[in-house]
Amino acid sequence: MSAEPIPPITLPPTENPQLEGEWLQKKLHRWLDEEFIPEPINNKIAERAAQIFVRQRMEGENDLGCLVIAIVTEMQSFDFSKSFYGEFAIANAVSDLLLESLGVDKCCGQ
Repeated sequence: MSAEPIPPITLPPTENPQLEGEWLQKKLHRWLDEEFIPEPINNKIAERAAQIFVRQRMEGENDLGCLVIAIVTEMQSFDFSKSFYGEFAIANAVSDLLLESLGVDKCCGQ
Protein backbone atom coordinates (compact mmCIF):
# COMPACT_ATOMS: atom_id res chain seq x y z
CA MET A 1 0.00 0.00 0.00
CA SER A 2 1.60 3.26 -1.08
CA ALA A 3 0.94 6.50 0.68
CA GLU A 4 -0.50 9.18 -1.54
CA PRO A 5 1.03 12.63 -1.09
CA ILE A 6 -1.36 15.22 0.23
CA PRO A 7 -2.15 17.63 -2.58
CA PRO A 8 -1.29 21.26 -1.83
CA ILE A 9 -4.18 23.50 -0.88
CA THR A 10 -4.19 26.74 -2.81
CA LEU A 11 -6.17 29.78 -1.78
CA PRO A 12 -7.86 31.78 -4.50
CA PRO A 13 -5.79 34.84 -5.49
CA THR A 14 -6.51 37.70 -3.15
CA GLU A 15 -8.61 40.62 -4.30
CA ASN A 16 -8.46 42.48 -1.01
CA PRO A 17 -5.64 41.33 1.32
CA GLN A 18 -6.52 43.96 3.97
CA LEU A 19 -10.10 42.67 4.17
CA GLU A 20 -8.81 39.08 4.40
CA GLY A 21 -6.46 40.18 7.18
CA GLU A 22 -9.26 41.87 9.14
CA TRP A 23 -11.40 38.74 8.77
CA LEU A 24 -8.52 36.52 9.91
CA GLN A 25 -7.69 38.75 12.88
CA LYS A 26 -11.31 38.68 14.14
CA LYS A 27 -11.71 34.92 13.63
CA LEU A 28 -8.34 34.10 15.22
CA HIS A 29 -8.96 36.42 18.18
CA ARG A 30 -12.36 34.75 18.78
CA TRP A 31 -10.75 31.28 18.48
CA LEU A 32 -7.99 32.20 20.96
CA ASP A 33 -10.51 33.55 23.47
CA GLU A 34 -12.79 30.51 23.17
CA GLU A 35 -10.05 27.86 23.18
CA PHE A 36 -8.78 28.68 26.69
CA ILE A 37 -9.65 31.96 28.36
CA PRO A 38 -9.85 35.49 27.00
CA GLU A 39 -6.49 37.16 27.62
CA PRO A 40 -5.34 40.66 26.61
CA ILE A 41 -2.39 39.14 24.68
CA ASN A 42 -4.79 37.30 22.34
CA ASN A 43 -5.52 40.50 20.43
CA LYS A 44 -1.79 41.13 19.85
CA ILE A 45 -1.26 37.53 18.72
CA ALA A 46 -4.17 37.73 16.26
CA GLU A 47 -2.97 41.12 15.02
CA ARG A 48 0.58 39.87 14.39
CA ALA A 49 -0.54 36.67 12.64
CA ALA A 50 -2.90 38.68 10.42
CA GLN A 51 -0.08 41.12 9.52
CA ILE A 52 2.15 38.24 8.43
CA PHE A 53 -0.71 36.69 6.46
CA VAL A 54 -1.57 39.97 4.68
CA ARG A 55 2.04 40.63 3.71
CA GLN A 56 2.43 37.09 2.36
CA ARG A 57 -0.80 37.40 0.37
CA MET A 58 0.25 40.80 -1.03
CA GLU A 59 3.48 39.15 -2.19
CA GLY A 60 1.35 36.66 -4.14
CA GLU A 61 1.53 33.65 -1.81
CA ASN A 62 -1.54 31.43 -2.28
CA ASP A 63 -0.20 28.08 -1.03
CA LEU A 64 -1.66 27.27 2.40
CA GLY A 65 1.41 25.26 3.45
CA CYS A 66 3.74 28.15 2.64
CA LEU A 67 1.49 30.60 4.50
CA VAL A 68 1.52 28.34 7.59
CA ILE A 69 5.33 28.00 7.48
CA ALA A 70 5.68 31.80 7.17
CA ILE A 71 3.47 32.30 10.24
CA VAL A 72 5.41 29.69 12.27
CA THR A 73 8.74 31.22 11.25
CA GLU A 74 7.81 34.85 11.86
CA MET A 75 5.85 34.20 15.07
CA GLN A 76 8.98 32.63 16.63
CA SER A 77 10.14 36.14 17.51
CA PHE A 78 6.80 36.95 19.21
CA ASP A 79 6.82 37.00 23.03
CA PHE A 80 4.37 34.26 24.02
CA SER A 81 5.29 34.44 27.73
CA LYS A 82 1.86 35.87 28.66
CA SER A 83 -0.01 33.27 26.61
CA PHE A 84 -0.91 29.60 26.64
CA TYR A 85 -0.10 29.50 22.92
CA GLY A 86 2.99 29.24 20.76
CA GLU A 87 3.73 29.79 17.08
CA PHE A 88 2.70 26.26 16.03
CA ALA A 89 -0.72 26.50 17.69
CA ILE A 90 -1.29 29.86 16.01
CA ALA A 91 -0.24 28.64 12.56
CA ASN A 92 -2.44 25.54 12.92
CA ALA A 93 -5.40 27.67 14.00
CA VAL A 94 -4.90 29.98 10.99
CA SER A 95 -4.77 26.92 8.73
CA ASP A 96 -7.98 25.49 10.24
CA LEU A 97 -9.80 28.83 9.93
CA LEU A 98 -8.75 29.19 6.29
CA LEU A 99 -9.72 25.60 5.46
CA GLU A 100 -13.09 26.15 7.14
CA SER A 101 -13.63 29.31 5.07
CA LEU A 102 -12.91 27.31 1.89
CA GLY A 103 -15.30 24.56 2.94
CA VAL A 104 -12.49 21.98 3.25
CA ASP A 105 -12.89 19.26 5.89
CA LYS A 106 -9.84 19.84 8.07
CA CYS A 107 -9.95 16.38 9.62
CA CYS A 108 -9.42 14.47 6.40
CA GLY A 109 -8.06 17.09 4.02
CA GLN A 110 -10.80 16.57 1.45
